[in-house]
Amino acid sequence: MICELQGDGHEVVITCRPLANTVDLLDLHGFKYAVVGDHYGANFYRKVMGYPIRVLQLRRYLAPKGIDVAVSQSSFHSPLVARLLGVRSIYMNDNEHAMGNVPSFIFASQILIPEFLAIEKVRRQMANPRKVRHYPGVKEGIYLWALADELQAAAPRPAGSRPQVFLRPEPWTAQYYKGSKDFLDDVILGLKDHANVTLLPRGKAQGQHYREPRFEGVRIVDTAMDIAEITPQCDLFIGAGGTMTREMAVLGVPTVSVYQDELLDVDRFLLAQGAFMHEPQLTSARALQLLAEATRQGPQRQLLDKGRKAYAQIKAAILGLPTHQ
Repeated sequence: MICELQGDGHEVVITCRPLANTVDLLDLHGFKYAVVGDHYGANFYRKVMGYPIRVLQLRRYLAPKGIDVAVSQSSFHSPLVARLLGVRSIYMNDNEHAMGNVPSFIFASQILIPEFLAIEKVRRQMANPRKVRHYPGVKEGIYLWALADELQAAAPRPAGSRPQVFLRPEPWTAQYYKGSKDFLDDVILGLKDHANVTLLPRGKAQGQHYREPRFEGVRIVDTAMDIAEITPQCDLFIGAGGTMTREMAVLGVPTVSVYQDELLDVDRFLLAQGAFMHEPQLTSARALQLLAEATRQGPQRQLLDKGRKAYAQIKAAILGLPTHQ
């Protein structure tokens, strides 16, 4: 969408924080961006104190840019900065547990949420129902629809090759996450002698934990790894977080969520679709069993078709064109 907007003559300004793999992903795809402010870790009070600091930093950086509209997915700062700049803002979120939604919902001009997220839930977080619009499907479908055919056409791995397991650990620094830490260690240790295990930590600090000698043989990818590289070679994906787990599930990769906190509505929605399994107390023996039984379902076509429609709806909202529920 950024490339389409630029191709149509619009200027797109990208800002980010040095959080998890955000900067690496931007570099991977060749985007120009500015790192503004910092990330304040998992501590609630540091997050609260850091919030107005980054708002002011963003306002200072963006004020001379002549912004017409601000759009963000889960950026708690963007709607308030837009209000301070006197410009329109579009705020998207699919996490009803995130406390940062409260100021974002208050200050956003327009709120976009997935179809399954009830108005009542966002209203409890101070969202004005008149500002809320639902988009079809799930957030991940908004961009995966453009990749699915290309990924499905990728050459299959040679028969008899060693199974490939990818793991994404838990979100250490997320305000909403209250589950256990490092609980995948035993699963990784049980898998590494039977499969090629690739670990996708959330930044270099988390990656250091998995470089202990006992994890020898596990591939650690600290930087961003493209979905197009992961999907064709992944026989089983084990995810302790959200977005990457849902991406693999939507693309039809055999996926196990081990998320240990209360599930989001988006995950309940995908579970009802049979897109992935949820086993928060996964053991290495069970993981090996699931790996042996893993078969690809193929991409979730209905969700990808909805994602294409959501993409068009969001682009129209950015350009200020009329949209319909």
